[in-house]
Amino acid sequence: MCIGLDTDINKIPKHLLSHADPMFAFNKAIIDATHDLCVAYKINTAFYECQGIRGWESLQRTIEYIPKNVFTIADAKRGDIGNTSTYYAKTFYETYGFDSVTVAPYMGRDSVEPFLGFSDKFAIVLGLTSNAGSQDFQLLKAGDGLLYEQVIRTCASWGTADNMMFVVGATQADSVASIRKIIPDHFLLVPGVGVQGGSLKDISEKGMNGDVGLLVNASRAVIYAGHDEKFAEDARAAAQAIQAEMATYL
Repeated sequence: MCIGLDTDINKIPKHLLSHADPMFAFNKAIIDATHDLCVAYKINTAFYECQGIRGWESLQRTIEYIPKNVFTIADAKRGDIGNTSTYYAKTFYETYGFDSVTVAPYMGRDSVEPFLGFSDKFAIVLGLTSNAGSQDFQLLKAGDGLLYEQVIRTCASWGTADNMMFVVGATQADSVASIRKIIPDHFLLVPGVGVQGGSLKDISEKGMNGDVGLLVNASRAVIYAGHDEKFAEDARAAAQAIQAEMATYL
């Protein structure tokens, strides 16, 4: 299980707003309550960037607080060419110390490769996403297949299963079997379970490989399970429920 720290300042319990850093206070409580239940935390940087320098400080405190044995994902969806991509990679891998960062591959090889040149780091490439708009481009015909299949196949040739993962939305479970034929060994980051309606059962049955191969993300369903002083306890209970279901598929 991966837990998404998509911390919205407008949704955290009101009693936290008196803290010097309300977003970090919220994240700290969630991490304390759940770190033994998950293998990764995913931080969607948009929720922090919009707060300016204070948001970046909250992000830094959060990433430094996460236990070192827990995998960290910067959900930043970066992707540009040349030195720009290199500096995006340095930002998240070196300055903030994330283990991975999500990458948009639309600009091609030279927008993805800079994220692959760091030891023990992962580029997590957008493959087939869970949003309704995924059909606008990702499901278009391309050659003998669909565009997302070509994207995954081509991107996989630039890296390895040891430095590249792919985002595949849980709402796209029907396509996972064909994706596994293209990338049988890569890990998949799977958002969309919970609030977005993705089925953990379906994605587990169709996407699991010999190494499990799935990082299933739950964000709002966990971190906003409660809204009062017991929010962290409620988040733990929600995470335990997801973990219990996962255990039945392992």
